[in-house]
Amino acid sequence: MRFAAQAGPATLAVSFVDQQAYLEGMRRPDYRVTSYEYAGDQTVPPGIGSVELRGPYHVTGRGDTPSRQRIFTCRPATVADETPCATEIVKRIARRAFRRPVTDGDIEMLLGFYEAGRDRGDFDAGIEMALRRILVSPDFLFRRETDPIDAGPGESYAISDLELASRLSFFLWSSIPDDELLDAAERGELRDPAVLGAQVRRMLANPRTRALVDNFGGQWLYLRNMPLVTPDPQAFPEFDTNLREAMAREMTLFLDSQIREDRSVLDLLTADYTFVNERLADHYGMPSIYGNHFRRVELGGPQAARRGLLGKGSLLTVTSYAHRTSPVLRGKWLLENILGTPPPPPPPDVPALEENDEAGLAPRSVRDRLEQHRANPVCASCHRIMDPLGFALENFDGVGRWRDVGEDGTPIDASGTLTDGTPVDGPGTLRQALRGRGGNFVTTVAEKLLTYAIGRGVESFDGPAVRSIVDAAAGEGYRWSALVEGIVRSTPFQMRRSAEP
Repeated sequence: MRFAAQAGPATLAVSFVDQQAYLEGMRRPDYRVTSYEYAGDQTVPPGIGSVELRGPYHVTGRGDTPSRQRIFTCRPATVADETPCATEIVKRIARRAFRRPVTDGDIEMLLGFYEAGRDRGDFDAGIEMALRRILVSPDFLFRRETDPIDAGPGESYAISDLELASRLSFFLWSSIPDDELLDAAERGELRDPAVLGAQVRRMLANPRTRALVDNFGGQWLYLRNMPLVTPDPQAFPEFDTNLREAMAREMTLFLDSQIREDRSVLDLLTADYTFVNERLADHYGMPSIYGNHFRRVELGGPQAARRGLLGKGSLLTVTSYAHRTSPVLRGKWLLENILGTPPPPPPPDVPALEENDEAGLAPRSVRDRLEQHRANPVCASCHRIMDPLGFALENFDGVGRWRDVGEDGTPIDASGTLTDGTPVDGPGTLRQALRGRGGNFVTTVAEKLLTYAIGRGVESFDGPAVRSIVDAAAGEGYRWSALVEGIVRSTPFQMRRSAEP
């Protein structure tokens, strides 16, 4: 079908209209790939797998979109005005794209491409050709940091203000610096503590910081795994694409609110609110929430178990197997990403956990099977640390729904004892135990965020820098802005080591 559209940004939505039920509350049953059950089933609601958008057709006039307005900051009135106007446009765009002042050689090269395009078309075609050249330039495609001429092999040195501006912009925005940041770098002011702090706070307040939520959160909180998880439709028939997307959206909105409101990092563990739409609220057992739009809700009463990160459906789903929960995966994730004490890899000859026999024996709980697994001394050393953490979350099933009975039909036993002797018996007591190790958690977040910021893993020699970041943030209640500013001021972020032969 074709439709009329105005120039400019727009949102396209496609749906089948159902007159008898809200689409948000409907379930699409899963069928085996090799099954013919679906054929002829008229009771299944329709679904949309993909949409292909073509066009535009029959364009009339020149578009006046926001992107064109940002590119064409001038318009030549005569042929004689074209080259000066083209010079202004390519100089400004190349400066942003290359993240540095442009040279006369840069301008000469780009104007050559402009003229080639202009000869085959009009002024716009010439600008398009120059933009194509900018976008394939190594100065745009790669974040190059050049060693000083006088730097010896393996010598540490402070990166330039322009390189610092790029690091800061790609850290917080996953994109190139804006004019204000570039201007400060070109003036050599970016290393001034007051200027740098002001730039960090300005950038954190900008909506472009959503890139930090998407990319850092995607790595740390395993959100990038959500499109890949495939819960068994026999074990979890309620799981569908709508629920998958709602879970990911909940975690994204939650982390975004934490950073945007500049809360304490510790609030990630205990926050008494989340974001849900009707589909996710139904999954969580929250009544009286209707519509596909997400809204902020308080987590009190029986929903208090979902406070903080530990109750988020996306995290509980990506740390489960397709057909059941995994206290081991959940415990391992907590050790690595909350407490910062990852367990060693398992020995290569350790057998997998025995699954329940479908042929007739009574099913056994995951706890019973893990106890048998821990009877092997080689396994016990790690499992005694991981398993109690994971058992405390056993009331959440493999797709994050609350349950009181396990897969084997017996009541859930979420009790356990942590390695320091702290007893836990569910998400609430586990949350309190982790909050009691707040220093470990903040240090772990600082290490994860520093890793994201500098593009490499944190090494032992980074320890003093991490401690300085955490100590400085402590004075401001471990707020996100203090943690980010500490990272930006740190030696690993502002220094670089020259290449060795």
